[in-house]
This record gives sequence, C-alpha cells and structure tokens, in this order.
Amino acid sequence: MWEASLEGFLHVIQPNLLALMLIGISLGTIVAILPGIGSTALIAMSLPFAMTMNPYAAIAFLVSMDCISGTGSTITSVLTGIPGGSSSLATVVDGFPMTKRGEGARAIGAGLTVSALGGIFGAIVLTFSIPILRPLVLALGSPEYFMLALWGISMVGVLSGKSPFKGLAAGCFGVLIMMIGLDPKSGVPRYVFGEPYLWDGIKLVLVALGIYGIPEVISMAVGGTSIARKTTYGSGLMEGIKDSFRHWFLMIRSSFIGAWIGFIPGIGGPVAAWIAYGHAAQTSKNGKFGQGDIRGVIAPESANNSVEGGAYITALAFGIPGSTATALILIVFLAVGLQPGPTMLTTQINYVFAVIWTLVIANVIAASLCLALAKPISKMAFYPFHYVVPIIVVLCFVGAFTANNAFEDLILLLIFSVIGYFMRQLGWPRPPILLGIVLGPIMEKYLWLSSARYGFDWLVRPGVLLLFALIIVTVILVPAWQKRIDAKQEALLRRTEE
Repeated sequence: MWEASLEGFLHVIQPNLLALMLIGISLGTIVAILPGIGSTALIAMSLPFAMTMNPYAAIAFLVSMDCISGTGSTITSVLTGIPGGSSSLATVVDGFPMTKRGEGARAIGAGLTVSALGGIFGAIVLTFSIPILRPLVLALGSPEYFMLALWGISMVGVLSGKSPFKGLAAGCFGVLIMMIGLDPKSGVPRYVFGEPYLWDGIKLVLVALGIYGIPEVISMAVGGTSIARKTTYGSGLMEGIKDSFRHWFLMIRSSFIGAWIGFIPGIGGPVAAWIAYGHAAQTSKNGKFGQGDIRGVIAPESANNSVEGGAYITALAFGIPGSTATALILIVFLAVGLQPGPTMLTTQINYVFAVIWTLVIANVIAASLCLALAKPISKMAFYPFHYVVPIIVVLCFVGAFTANNAFEDLILLLIFSVIGYFMRQLGWPRPPILLGIVLGPIMEKYLWLSSARYGFDWLVRPGVLLLFALIIVTVILVPAWQKRIDAKQEALLRRTEE
C-alpha cells in the first residue's frame, strides 16, 4: 500500500496534472459560489473532454472539480443565506445570522479552514479504515439505511429550538413535496394535477432559492439596509481561522461523522452535515445555535467535506456511486480503463491513492483560493441594499431556470418565495423543508426495499433497534436534559441578580 500511495502521489503532483487540478478547482469553485447551479451540470459538460484523458489526468480534473463543491458553497451560504448546495443547508442556520451581525468574514474563515481540514481528515480516516469498514458496510441492509436517513431528519427537533413541532411539521412538508412526480416503483404520477411538467418532481434548487433567497431579498429591501448591520470588514477572517483550531475536537468529531456517513452508499453529505450539527448543538455548553454560533458553522462544514473521502472509497471499492456527480465520474473512469470494484483494490490500487491524494491537495488549494478571495467577496455584505438586491435576484432566477430550463421553474420559484416569506415572518424553521426533500427519496426507497424483503421482521433487526434508540436519545432525552439544565441556569441567574 505504501508503494501504491507513493506512486499515486508522484503522478498527481506532476505539473500538467496540477494544472488540470487547478482548472477543475477554479471551475468548481465558481459554480459552487453561484447559488443553485451545483457541480453536477459542470461535470456533465466536462465528460467529453475527460474521456480523452489518461486515468491520472481524469482523476485530477474531475475529482478536484467535484470534491470542492462544498468549499465554494460556504461563501454563498454564509453571505446570502442561500444554500450553495444540499450539503450546505446546515451552514446557513448559523452562518447567515453571523453575517447579519457583521461577522460574515469570521464565519467564512472558520468554514473554509475546517472544510480543508475535514477533507484531509476524511481521506486519511478512510485510507486506514478500508479493512474495517468494508465488512461493516456490507453487513448493513436497507432497514439500517432507512433508519440512518430517519435519524438525519429527526435532527429537526434540534434545529427548531423551542418549536420542535414546527420543525417536524416543516420536515414532513418537505417529504410531501418530494413525493410529487412519478412513483419510482410503479411509474404512476403522484400529485401532478395533470401537469406533465411535474412528472420529474420538484427540484431542490427551486425550493431552496424560493424559501431562502427571495425572502431574504424582500426583507433586505423592506428594511433598506445592507445584509450586515456593521459597515466594516474588520479582522474577522483570521479570527475565524483561529476558531477552527480552538474547536479542534469538534472538527475531528464532525469529520469522523462525515467520513462514516460518506462511506455508506446513497446517504450523502446532507445527512452527515445535519447529524454533525445536531451533535454539536447537543454536546456544546452555553451555545446559541440558530442565532449565529461559530460552532454551528464548524460542525457541518467539517462533515460535508470529509464525506467525499468516504463516498469515493465506496464508489471505487464497490462501484456504488453516492450521488449523480459520482456516477458521472465513474462513467469516465470506465471509459479510460479503470474498473471500480475488486480490481481497483488490487491491481489498480495506485489509482485509488491518486484519488485520495487529489482529495487532499484539492481541498487545500480550494480553501486557500477561497480564503484569498474572501475579503473582496465578503464586502458584498456591507453594500447598500439597492446594489445587492438586483444581483441576488438575478442569481436566484438564473439558478431556478437551470433546474429544467422551463418557464414553469420561475412560477414555482415565486410560489415557494411566498411560502418562505410567510414562514420567515411567522417564525417557522425553513431548513427542515429542504432536509425532508433531500432525505425523502432515500427513506422511501429503503422503506420499500425493507418491507418487500423482510416484511415486518426488519423492525427487530439489531441495527434497526440500535439506531432507533439513538433517534429517541437525539429527539427526546437529550433536549429534555438540556432544557432542564437551561432552567437551572436561568433560576441560578435570577437568584444571583436578586
């Protein structure tokens, strides 16, 4: 393995491959910063070029383009409150409130630093965990995958603060939105109201831009202010970098969560980010999560980048892609002569290490590039509203139109904008809706597979019972314990004041 690792490293650091990697990183970062577009479309457009490359070049170009999508989307999520991707949904919860306080640079500094460190940590953990995790993942079945997705969506109780019912209701609403379209099992249209446009379902980007992007723009325009209340950039970027090292143990724990979740096929970054966020909220003392706590940025950003290490090992070792982007990359790998599966772990293991080294180098370069550009980009948060609002509106409409390239995309954007605006005004949490849309298909697929294969017997599988116990602890016991501690602290504070 050491010889294969050295061979992969020596190939990856060749000047021509580093140049390809830099091109992939630059393109991936630009697309990630633009809200709602995502890396999948960019990878799809790059397939004809990548298929003509040698295996090492294809790895350097495509893997670097894909793995840094979570890094670039940090800037959009923090500054505008619009999730740059499904894995950045949790970052918005505390990142955007920090921007409103004038601490956007601090949030970006911390987010980008832990993104790079999380990506490196994920690659390292997965490198040495293949012999252990491979039999463990093979032992999991569809019931355990369903419970993992359910565990992810149960985090709405943590995210909703004092309104867990509203969070659960919003999450269920997201699952209902996900059900619009053709039934994946029978092909029968569901809730399409005779509209062929809805047969493909409602894309996440339309909902994300609608319930987050436009309502924030409306609020900004009505208030006649900039995004941030303060008008100076300050030295927050370096403070954010220091924060990432102050909370190093949280970063490691969250990265480990991301690496483990990423190794499980089909679960993905959103689950890892929310579980890491919920873990941070439940294990941190004196936290103000949801109001602009820096730990609420560090935890999900560490997890959503370490996910990539696990996801690529799963794709290469088992040939099972965890996302559309990974599936496209596997198509290129097959075209250039790579064979995901046992062959990749034996005679072609040097290419596996080339992927791992690309993950490490690309995360470092991408984070450095974004940190260098963070100051001029962050100044957008201090511009008057009449400069910022038109830019964000145009980006929202362009991002929405790219969903299906149809006029109906814009209509749905406006509908969800109205829903998002009233939810914002009435104090309803919006992240659970997006979480329901992301996890809904996973839950539906694995629930159907579990019922079809095991009947009701899957309910008593040991892994299912263990995960069910974790859900109970997450949703009921820990919040009750935290509420009791908060009540004691408030009572002690009142006695002190008296």
